[in-house]
Amino acid sequence: MKNRVVHFEIPCDNPEKTTEFFAKVFGWKFQQFGNEQYWLAVTGEEKTPGINGAFMKKRDPSQPVVNTIYVENIDETAGQIESAGGQIVVPKMPIPSVGWVLYFKDPDGNIHGIWQEDKSAS
Repeated sequence: MKNRVVHFEIPCDNPEKTTEFFAKVFGWKFQQFGNEQYWLAVTGEEKTPGINGAFMKKRDPSQPVVNTIYVENIDETAGQIESAGGQIVVPKMPIPSVGWVLYFKDPDGNIHGIWQEDKSAS
């Protein structure tokens, strides 16, 4: 699973309305993550091709859809991103009991995430 896209995030002005749309049209299942304005999306059966993701309340009007890549070592990968001409735009932050995430721009300006699993993250 190393270095594969494992998650997507779709920012929405009205996440409740948008998740309802995707549930009706595609049959996706949603569950709010705690009290956060963040809804986890299950897009299909585990044994079929594809990934799951999340819908979230927009934090900025120009916030893009983001794909997140699983990595074994987020700090090492962040260094490789910068060495290869990328730019860290949101520094490493914990997702308690889940892991670490950060967001970066590739040389073309597209934003992506990287994620390292770490149940001790806090």
